[in-house]
Amino acid sequence: MKEILEHLYRHKTLTREEARTVLVNMAGGRYNHYQVTSFLTAFIMRNITLEELKGFREALLELCVPVDLGTHDIIDLCGTGGDGKNTFNISTLASFVVAGAGIPVAKHGNYGVSSVSGSSNVLEFLGIRFSNNESGLKKELEKAGICFMHAPLFHPAMKEVAPVRKQLGVKTFFNMLGPLVNPARPAMQMTGVFGLELARLYHYLFQETGMKYSIVYSLDGYDEISLTGEFKMITGYEEMIAGPDYFGFDHLPARAIHGGNSIEESAAIFTRVLDGEGTESQNRVVLANAAAAIRTFYPELKPERCMEKARESLFALKARESFNRLRSLS
Repeated sequence: MKEILEHLYRHKTLTREEARTVLVNMAGGRYNHYQVTSFLTAFIMRNITLEELKGFREALLELCVPVDLGTHDIIDLCGTGGDGKNTFNISTLASFVVAGAGIPVAKHGNYGVSSVSGSSNVLEFLGIRFSNNESGLKKELEKAGICFMHAPLFHPAMKEVAPVRKQLGVKTFFNMLGPLVNPARPAMQMTGVFGLELARLYHYLFQETGMKYSIVYSLDGYDEISLTGEFKMITGYEEMIAGPDYFGFDHLPARAIHGGNSIEESAAIFTRVLDGEGTESQNRVVLANAAAAIRTFYPELKPERCMEKARESLFALKARESFNRLRSLS
């Protein structure tokens, strides 16, 4: 590791294979926490390259607990996190709206590192039990239209890194990797990122995979479609900058999508939205992200039709039904 750190301190980059090897060694416990912290810090101080991102991704997919859900015709809604905005669990709620609209979802998620409540925090608080049992996940996908892939159960080798990430408390390149290493290997991906440069890296990487994908970044810093301003969207067939009016909505103030100051508060917001009792602002931001995900799965549909399907799922309580089924099955 000393040679690698010296290499990075001289402002040099890693090859794809070097990045893969370092992460495999890190997961194997070959480096101490001081070395791991130094390595992570080097990438906090500079941008990651595409080759490094590919190498890290290959390592995590190589090391993960594999799961075969019987199909790759599924979608994941997983943001990078790390935007520091402390919104409520928008992409997780949107995942249940998408599932309620009849689209199979394999949601990859984890506990919050730089936010109050990550997807795993809120779902665990609300009674979802996590598992990496393949048959159980298949049954959840079949009966509830959604299964939840709690990242630590599928990436056990990363236990060596988890304490360091938690102590640092800021985004690292592992935030960048979360949406890229779903062990179910979904063929569709709706991903929010925390910066435009990372959006471009994802675009290049997804192009090589043959996936259907949508990458979103709100220009005021959110790793999702926040409706607080304009957002950038990159797909396999178009790029655009649009505002809330793309979905027929007005701009929202940032305070309208705040996630609360505790897991309990986040869970209360989550439950109210699922019950059809969210505020107009909360409903709108969930619907916007769900509609974008639905169009990722069905790119031939017009945005208006995708929004109709999202509205029906949320307000006819189909999203809540998917959640309740998942909870009873988990």
